[in-house]
Amino acid sequence: DLHAPCAAILRWRQLVRHAASRSVRPGKFLCFQYGAAMSTNDEAAEGGLHGETQFVDIAVNLTDLMFQGEYHGKSKHLPDMAAVIARAAAVGCSKMLLTGGNLESSREALSLARALDPAGRSLFCTVGVHPTRCDEFTDNPEKHMETLRELIRGNLDRVVAIGEMGLDYDRTEFCSADVQQRFFALQLDLAREFQLPMFLHMREARADFLRILEESRDVWKGCCGVVHSFTGTVEDAQAILSHPELSLGINGCSLKTEDNLKVLAAIPPERLLLETDAPYCDIRPTHASFAHVKTIFPSVKKPEKWSEGMQVKGRNEPCNIIQVAEVVDSVVGERCSQIALQNALTLFPKLA
Repeated sequence: DLHAPCAAILRWRQLVRHAASRSVRPGKFLCFQYGAAMSTNDEAAEGGLHGETQFVDIAVNLTDLMFQGEYHGKSKHLPDMAAVIARAAAVGCSKMLLTGGNLESSREALSLARALDPAGRSLFCTVGVHPTRCDEFTDNPEKHMETLRELIRGNLDRVVAIGEMGLDYDRTEFCSADVQQRFFALQLDLAREFQLPMFLHMREARADFLRILEESRDVWKGCCGVVHSFTGTVEDAQAILSHPELSLGINGCSLKTEDNLKVLAAIPPERLLLETDAPYCDIRPTHASFAHVKTIFPSVKKPEKWSEGMQVKGRNEPCNIIQVAEVVDSVVGERCSQIALQNALTLFPKLA
């Protein structure tokens, strides 16, 4: 049986494909959420499908010390997290997923979300262990899993996905491939147990990544998920999307080269989600995608030159999701970013 969010997103994709086959404008698409369809008019489409929310950033590392003004262990400027969030809201990015990279950062993300957003309307979290940090399981895997369970169970109003979990063969110096594989498979059980989407990571590991998902299908059956910060090939994308439950998250790291843009163009709009992965993965002038960017924010070149109201060059921010949206709309199709918004709200219904 499908969990409600997964059933909803599969139905939403059918509606998108049906509308596209009839050449219906995206503003006329039916939005599908929690099994209930509702028509949208052009006015609603122009302003974003859900009021002021025009973008959902599905991956933000807001616990990173750069947002406290600390770079490479040295304090360079005052904390400016409130200004970062305000800049995001100003472009319509009023909902974000704070990503959990391990047990401790998952705790920090939850605490931060509650402190900055007491009402629980804007900041939500993932809980899980990144493949490069899976060594933290090895001393006592059962106890570590139970601690993750307790954290999720105690914060179900804020936890919207399990992860970031998966495989990263680009950085096996931090954690060996066999350890990554073992604890990727183990964490999949949390998605089934809590009926939450999977927040997935894959770098240079397509064969083993898909093998583990296939071997564990009975474990995560009924769950949907997103492979975030996707940087793979067309073949990688096709292999992942052959699983109807999965989508792809796109950020600046996904859009560096002309080949990356060809991969993007091959992804169906109903399988795309947008993210920044801030403070990483910004779109830079040297990237092929920069030619499609329309919105440029003022910035200082060095952290020590920080000034209130300015971005810091090289420190990505959630407001820059508008740049990702501009690239996606230019390469994939007009208003594709609006489809991506509904994709996110349907996959993560607690955000709606």
